[in-house]
Formats: sequence, structure tokens, C-alpha cells
Amino acid sequence: MTRNVGGIDRVLRIVIGLALVAAAATGTLGAWAWLGLLPLATGLMGWCPPYGLLGINTCPAKPAE
Repeated sequence: MTRNVGGIDRVLRIVIGLALVAAAATGTLGAWAWLGLLPLATGLMGWCPPYGLLGINTCPAKPAE
């Protein structure tokens, strides 16, 4: 898995993911807020499957050839 998520994109995914998971855990939002695990995971891993399929790369590092 080559990193394709970087910088601000990664930070935003982590912050939004944590906020949604916290809201779900406290009951502030419904069960759908557990979907916050997806942006949280992609932010922590630095890899997003849809980005790979669409050829999007926000990571400034060049992929290894």
C-alpha cells in the first residue's frame, strides 16, 4: 500500500473521525456516526482505497518505484 493521503487531508480525516466516533460513543449522534472509523483509519494509515482507484494522491512523498 503506497501512501496517497498526506498533510492537511490526513489531519482533517483524523480530527473528523475522532469527533464522529466520540459523538457516537456518547450518544450525541446516532449509530451512523460510527462511520467515523473509516476516515480515522484512512488518516492513520495514510492510504485511502478510493483515492487509489481514482488516481488521487495528496501525499507529497514520491511513491517508491
